[in-house]
Amino acid sequence: MKSVPLNAYTRAGSRRSAAKKLRDNGRIPAVIYGRIAQPQILEVDKKELEGVIHHSQSENVLVDLSVASDSARPKRLALVQEVQHHPLSGAVLHVDFHEVAEDEFVTVTVPVEAVGEAVGVKSGGGTLEHVLFKLKVRALPKDLPEVIQVDVSALEVGKSIHIGEITPPAGVELLGEKKLPVLAVAAPITEAQEEATAAAGAPAGEVEMIKEKKEDGAAADKGGDKAAADKGGDKKPADKKK
Repeated sequence: MKSVPLNAYTRAGSRRSAAKKLRDNGRIPAVIYGRIAQPQILEVDKKELEGVIHHSQSENVLVDLSVASDSARPKRLALVQEVQHHPLSGAVLHVDFHEVAEDEFVTVTVPVEAVGEAVGVKSGGGTLEHVLFKLKVRALPKDLPEVIQVDVSALEVGKSIHIGEITPPAGVELLGEKKLPVLAVAAPITEAQEEATAAAGAPAGEVEMIKEKKEDGAAADKGGDKAAADKGGDKKPADKKK
């Protein structure tokens, strides 16, 4: 995996008020940790960070951090471990970096991508199913793949490709139970099966719909009765005055 350059700066304040002030000034609070050194709080430019994240083709981002204000260790290699977003606006609030060494094996999860058209789909009418969407891999930072591609061209109906049958890129180890299926071609659903499924599902759905309508109607009646009662209640004092 190719590393992406990113500028970072040491940070003094770690309180919530200090973090808010940083964001107001276009900076994002960050922390870097790992086995190489003690955790350290940093800050990064908001636009620069968002550019790195948005332009990455992988969920795993390897960055070359240049910490200009740290003369002792101005260069760091790190993985973007976690990015915290605002629940409503989606704005980046905080980022965690996991520092790694060039000769350190790291473990990450990588998405699986099917390549080719399965023969079971093309000529057998089956459906390609992703049983596992991600795989756990172990490799040196430079060898980390952005995606694991699996050729499904020869996959027939009723057959599966398991973890142990996938050849990973050079320098990459696939982790997990070797017998676990990753991709499979399911048999096509027959007309009789579709009819049976529809017949089994329809009555329950109809009853539920009728019940919901009755409840809605009852609620409306209750609301109408209440409104009428309220109106009646408003009129009685007026009648007394007359």
